[in-house]
Amino acid sequence: MARIASKPSVSRPPSYYIRQRLLRNKPAMAGLAIILLAVLVALGGYALMPDSTPNANNGLVQVQKKSPGFKATILKLARPNAVVQDVNPLEFVLSGKPTSFSELPVESVHFSGDSLQVQPLRSNNALADQVQVLALKDVLANSKAYTNQQQMAEAVRQQHLEERTFWLGTDKAGRDVLSRLILGTRISLGIGFVAVLISLVLGITIGALGGYFGGWVDKLMLFLMTVVWSVPSIMLVIAISLALDSKGVWVAFVAVGLTMWVEVARVVRGQILSLKEKTYIEAAQVLGVSQFKIIYHHLLPNIIGPLIVIATANFASAILVEAGLSFLGLGVQPPAPSWGMMVNEGFQLIGARAGLYLVLLPSVCISLLVLAFNLLGNGLRDAYDPKIPLTNV
Repeated sequence: MARIASKPSVSRPPSYYIRQRLLRNKPAMAGLAIILLAVLVALGGYALMPDSTPNANNGLVQVQKKSPGFKATILKLARPNAVVQDVNPLEFVLSGKPTSFSELPVESVHFSGDSLQVQPLRSNNALADQVQVLALKDVLANSKAYTNQQQMAEAVRQQHLEERTFWLGTDKAGRDVLSRLILGTRISLGIGFVAVLISLVLGITIGALGGYFGGWVDKLMLFLMTVVWSVPSIMLVIAISLALDSKGVWVAFVAVGLTMWVEVARVVRGQILSLKEKTYIEAAQVLGVSQFKIIYHHLLPNIIGPLIVIATANFASAILVEAGLSFLGLGVQPPAPSWGMMVNEGFQLIGARAGLYLVLLPSVCISLLVLAFNLLGNGLRDAYDPKIPLTNV
């Protein structure tokens, strides 16, 4: 009787099975796709924004509080004494570039000889402005480069008249909402990254010291965690802002990070309390391995899974905390755009037609990004659970 050859078993590292469980989790993959898209938008920054001025703060009073899809003709007027320094591509992506033109939304434009008759766009609840007569040479940045009126008029048509579409409308200051939402993505992801980084550094250090050494060190660390845990995050942010005498973006980043390390420390402490009794830790102690090496080379690598899961959860929590603080005026300060601050601006316009869009759009962005991190965190939690079977591998 012929002997049936059995399929040889393949030995694979645990990371392979973790990766396979994660890849087969469709909600987690959807969350990861949203996060990657948000990262690309944040990295692109000003290169993707219709309004590439610093902080997307180019406000036009005539087009304030417009609904999504609003279109307007913009006349760019040269600023005779404006000095705009050239920026390299990296500086442009990171910080934008100030414009060398002043912009005027217009309803109609009529060329007449060496002049330009302009009917400004009527702003909300305002009477139509008088027709303005502008000299072509005053509109052009370098009028001496043109030899006749026909060339000057053609240059104005091609270079100084723009049909602009505000895809997501404008806010109460006439700023492009789409541009501010894109820049707000950078702030939300940035504050989440900094907050998670601070929470991991403080939480791992304090939790590892308390869990490994025990005794009075553990009691001291537990007391510190309990005190910080009992202080509301808003009060802690206010205290940090007063201590640093500032309410800038980086103060908000640091303040949110300092409110989130306690949960990391508690998880690390509990994991190390159970791991330090293992045989391989006792063997390392007998062999004279330094306590620093035991903690950072033998204990912490074995709790990397729970740390990754809690980091994704803290990322989502940091975004929510920042949005709440900015809504209250304690987080990111104007003119830097923040999703929470945009919700506040829309909330102040409740009752107006534009108020709904100004509240809904940033709220949807906050919800999607937080949901994406929660889905990814749930997927990572399941991926690191060895009890979940993995078939057909």
